[in-house]
Parts: sequence; structure tokens; C-alpha cells
Amino acid sequence: MLRAWLHDVGERAQARWQGWGEPMGFGGAMLITLGSMLRHKPLPSMAQWGRLAAQASVQALPIVWVVNALVGAIMAFVGAVQLQKFGAGLYVADLVGISVTREMAALITAVVMSGRTAAAFAAELATMRAQEEIDALHVLGLDPMRELVMPRVMVLLGMMPLLFFHACVAALLGGLLVASLMLDLNADTYVQRLMVATSATHLWLGLAKAIVFGGWIALAGCYAGLHAARSAAGVGEAATRAVVRGIVGVIALDAVFAVVANAMGW
Repeated sequence: MLRAWLHDVGERAQARWQGWGEPMGFGGAMLITLGSMLRHKPLPSMAQWGRLAAQASVQALPIVWVVNALVGAIMAFVGAVQLQKFGAGLYVADLVGISVTREMAALITAVVMSGRTAAAFAAELATMRAQEEIDALHVLGLDPMRELVMPRVMVLLGMMPLLFFHACVAALLGGLLVASLMLDLNADTYVQRLMVATSATHLWLGLAKAIVFGGWIALAGCYAGLHAARSAAGVGEAATRAVVRGIVGVIALDAVFAVVANAMGW
């Protein structure tokens, strides 16, 4: 009885350890590829870089602006309703400014990009895997990690800070619209309160979050695509896994940032 139980526990532990093998191998291959790219070896084609950059920046801007403007407006509305009770409606600008730059702009943008870009990366790579295009790269002596994964990771690392600043502007404008309608707060007073309440620390913290979130989103999408089943159903499952892992990972990373920031007194 005891022997059978120990055998069962051992098999489960071995299966769980083997389950970690693929993510660890993926991370190791990415680091090796990054090292080879830093040694000035030829980079993937500029056409691919341009297409990926447009996909992760210009094409994503409308939804980033709309969602963040609505989030800023909602935060200003909720804050105005509560602060008006205490005659402190002026401080709605403080609420919106700090929450947007420190937390919401990076988080909401990351969630949007998880649903949009991570799913696109996963679906594209999963389709290439199903059509044996990735196997063709191996036959040609090309590294899929270098040709497919690293461009997506590096592009999203570079584009997320730009999307973060656009998200901040959109959310702050949304907050200004609600504050002006509900509190008769003019733009000059709103901006003055933003300048007083929002420090560079809040902005740098939000920017750091955006960069880390971007790297995680790209890795989640690429990993799901490269390990998808070779079928049409596998493409859909890869996109779903990319979105779920991206959003859950972003929220978990945000919690880590919150603990570290609190410990550092930021």
C-alpha cells in the first residue's frame, strides 16, 4: 500500500518536472539567441521588423486610446461622486493622475495587448507550425527562435513604452472630460493638480511595468504558438492559451511590482 502510494507520488512529481522542461528550454534558447544577436550577426529582414512594429504600435493605438480614455473617465466619475461628498472634488485630478501613471495605464494596455497581439503572435506561429513552415526553417539551417521569436519580443519591448505614454494621455484626457462636466473643473486647474500630485517616480514605475509586461506578453504568445498542435484546432487553442497566460502573468507581475514598490518606499 505504502509502496504503491510512493510510486504514484514519484510518477506525479516526474511528470510535473517534465512539464517544466519545455518552458525552461524555451527560456534558455531565447537567452542563447539573444547572445548570438548581440555578437553582431545578421538580423532578420527589415520588412519583418516593420510589419511587426506596425502590428504592435500603429494598428494597436485606436483600441489603446479608446479603452484607456474610458478607464480614465470611469475613475474620474467614481472619484468625483465620492469626493464631492466631502467638498474635495478638486482632488479628482490627483486620483486620476496617480492611478493612471503608476498603475492603470500600463495594466490596461498590457491586458489589451494580451488579447490583441499575444493572440496574433500565437495564431501566426501556430499556423506556421501546422503548415510545416517552421520545420522548413530548420531544414534551411535557420533558427526559428532567432527568426520568429526574438523580433516579436524586441518589437513589443520597444513599442510598449510608446503605447504606455499614449495610454496615459488618453486616460488623463478622459478624466479631464468627466471632471469638467461634473465638477466644472477647468483644464488649467486640472493640469496644475496633476503636476503637483504626480511625481517622476510614478511615471518611471509605470514605464518599467509596461516594458516588463510587453516582454511577458510576447513570450506568452510565441511560446503558445511554437508548442501548438499541428491542426486548425491547435491554432485556436494556442491563441486562447496565449491570452490567458498573458493576462494572468501580467496581473501576477503587477502584484510583484506592488510588493517591491511598497518595500522600496516608492
